[in-house]
Amino acid sequence: MNLIIAGVKKDYPEGVTVARLLVEEKVETPMYVSVSINDVFVKRENFETTFLKEDDNVEFLYFMGGGKA
Repeated sequence: MNLIIAGVKKDYPEGVTVARLLVEEKVETPMYVSVSINDVFVKRENFETTFLKEDDNVEFLYFMGGGKA
């Protein structure tokens, strides 16, 4: 099945979950990443049970602090 991961079209087998995708994509510090599918955020507790579908658009988002005080 085709997925769009961070703007790049990739082929994945049917039945891949968000949790598995984090492993396959070698996401650094997955405990600090937020995931959106088709612009809808997935709750962390649903990563194991959220299955991706053909042409889903997946983004990994890291929230960073900092800036000028």
